[in-house]
Amino acid sequence: MNIAIVGTGYVGLVSGTCFADTGVNVTCVDVDAAKIERLQQGQIPIYEPGLDELVKKNVNAGRLKFTTDLAAILNEQDIVFSAVGTPPDEDGSADLKYVLQVARTIGQNLQKYIVVVTKSTVPVGTAQKVHNAISEELQKRGVDIPFDVASNPEFLKEGNAIKDFMSPDRVVVGVDSEKAKKALSRLYKPFMMNNFRVIFMDIPSAEMTKYAANSMLATRISFMNDIANLCELVGADVNMVRAGIGSDTRIGRKFLYAGCGYGGSCFPKDVKALIKTADLNGYSMEVLKAVERVNERQKSILFDKLLKAFGGQEGLKGKTIAMWGLSFKPETDDMRESTALVMIDKLLDAGCIIRAYDPIAMNECKRRIGDKVIYCRDMYDAVLDADALLLLTEWKEFRLPTWGVIKKAMRNPLVIDGRNIFDIEEVEENGFEYHCIGK
Repeated sequence: MNIAIVGTGYVGLVSGTCFADTGVNVTCVDVDAAKIERLQQGQIPIYEPGLDELVKKNVNAGRLKFTTDLAAILNEQDIVFSAVGTPPDEDGSADLKYVLQVARTIGQNLQKYIVVVTKSTVPVGTAQKVHNAISEELQKRGVDIPFDVASNPEFLKEGNAIKDFMSPDRVVVGVDSEKAKKALSRLYKPFMMNNFRVIFMDIPSAEMTKYAANSMLATRISFMNDIANLCELVGADVNMVRAGIGSDTRIGRKFLYAGCGYGGSCFPKDVKALIKTADLNGYSMEVLKAVERVNERQKSILFDKLLKAFGGQEGLKGKTIAMWGLSFKPETDDMRESTALVMIDKLLDAGCIIRAYDPIAMNECKRRIGDKVIYCRDMYDAVLDADALLLLTEWKEFRLPTWGVIKKAMRNPLVIDGRNIFDIEEVEENGFEYHCIGK
């Protein structure tokens, strides 16, 4: 079976590589010639554990190829996946220009039946727009070539994407023809043989499922952050509350951790897009609007704790702040919508000096903001002469630090834990003032 994946970003590269590993012949396509050249040389443009080895394995096996020319390889394919970016527009809606460009290219070059699948996260109704764009190009050519459009949203977690793809909770596929269903059933047969759930549904429902899933997870995070902030005011412990409600099987334990806000490429963008979709249809998503407000407020909560600890803006001016963690979550270098970016802006505006360390995201941070912060060689270098330590990303190497070394290195023993990963008794026994979320 031959498939093409258009777009070699996070979703496209992981999906294409994993499909190749199941025995499918995959061609990954991107308009960025430099990126394709790097991929052909074995250079992976994103950080994802295990991806380097899997790409090399399947390139060497001849199952994974890279090109910039979709037209040249289009009519060798059985299925074409569109995995290009859908960045948020100024009004919060998903920008579909890249998705529709792919559709027009297909319509301009199609010679035989093919299934075109949207893999990108797109609003309800996008598949119909893709269908219309392809049909318009076929009409311009004066030809009548059959094709189908389907939806197959991804549910990959950065840092765990390969496992998520190869051992999925579920695969959601939206189709409106038996022929498309048969083609996608064949592609996903290895997953069905392993008893993973492949759920077929209509296309609008598949498109909505992705947005609804991410919005529900974002809602749980914001809900717990709201509860955590109230816990601080009334003297409760959010970790105890989480254990109490998480043991209820109707609620469960996942995504109930309080912290300093969610970020990344999915949750913020998808919540905004779903709110906008509702607005365009004359409906207001009041819960999601509150989720978004809570999250934006939560990204400033560590700064508020710093202000309180130093007696306001003047007390904070000139202080050196150590930051552990820059990426929006562990096991990725992705800083899109990360709390670290919000904190850096606020600290610099307050006149602070920032000493930052992240195991993976240092280069990405430098690409985004340049030399506005001091990039440190390790977590202990970051706390040198610091007046406060902020924990922003719960990387494993931060979990059991040597507090005695840190105490000697810091100018002022203040720790503000934005992810609640440290043992309060251990930190305080080592002579630190300790603050976290929801206690």
